[in-house]
Amino acid sequence: MRLRVIDFGLVSALRSQAVYHGLAETVGEGTDAVLSLASPETPYVCVGMHQDIEKEVDTEFCAARGLPIWRRHVGGGAVYLDSNQLFTHFVFPANRAPERADQLYPLFIEPVVRTYREMGIQAQWRPVNDIHVSGRKIGGTGAASIGGATVMVGSFMLDFDTATMAKCLKVPSEKFRDKLRQTLDDYMTTMVRELGHVPDRAEIKARFLRHCADVLGVEVVESQPTAAEIAAIERAEAELSDPEWINTQHRKLVALGVKIAADTHLTEAAHKAPGGLIRVNLLEREGRIADLVVSGDFTCLPPEGIDQLAAALVGTPLEEEPLTEAVAADIVRLGLDIPGITAKDIAAAILTAAPHRA
Repeated sequence: MRLRVIDFGLVSALRSQAVYHGLAETVGEGTDAVLSLASPETPYVCVGMHQDIEKEVDTEFCAARGLPIWRRHVGGGAVYLDSNQLFTHFVFPANRAPERADQLYPLFIEPVVRTYREMGIQAQWRPVNDIHVSGRKIGGTGAASIGGATVMVGSFMLDFDTATMAKCLKVPSEKFRDKLRQTLDDYMTTMVRELGHVPDRAEIKARFLRHCADVLGVEVVESQPTAAEIAAIERAEAELSDPEWINTQHRKLVALGVKIAADTHLTEAAHKAPGGLIRVNLLEREGRIADLVVSGDFTCLPPEGIDQLAAALVGTPLEEEPLTEAVAADIVRLGLDIPGITAKDIAAAILTAAPHRA
């Protein structure tokens, strides 16, 4: 199988996300796999598909600093991004990639890990989808199904601005923000921190492509985007910058809130699972789920599956055993892959929000 490598270099903040969204729409059964490389010219904040921006991001700070906020079609958490990251986007025809995330992550993370190691950084894959160096995180990855493609996104972390990252996130107090900054400094590392200098981008790319060929068993071919791919990327830019898409999670909560009646309770809660934070907004009526919005920084394949699951649970009793059984059955029926999150985790988040347990 050929792997077309398209190196976009420095691009606009929006295009740095739109490239893989657009490429995914042009990939299908029988087409070549694509690896795109890009870095944003200017900084921005990117939130996961299932996150509520108002709960996760300090929008006032971002507005004051001129930092745009874009929502991607990949799960995970909010992150501050700039030119100090080299993004890697694997875009494979769905029939040529593993079906489940627990197989996707180790496969596509391996070339990154080998590149780091060859450059003297003792990186290793840490399940579910992180890359660590001596206990510190040097990168995360995300997977999604977009169009007819399986997409795996990640980056090489040349350097990272923890101070700005801490300011971009919504926190309960400035004291907490100071603690967050310290935590980021303690928990994260970068190529600059490990090597003592900014590594050469061309060197990273050359080593990385060699390892992609070896690990994935592909013929690496440097390429340029076609006219059809550029058009698809431009369409993706329009979609990703549409306020309706950016604020999609908030609109769900507004719709949920207007349904409140005298015998109905709207509550919210959060539950931390190995695969990420699960946030729940629950509309309860007479001990059952009347409506439900599930958000957070987890990954769900297919991406729309979490909304389908929430809709399927309407009418389910707010009791541990029947709720857990219903969640488990619907995950199987809908064919959902939510790495690091079990039916018990989702049920626990919902029950934490249940009024009679508050």
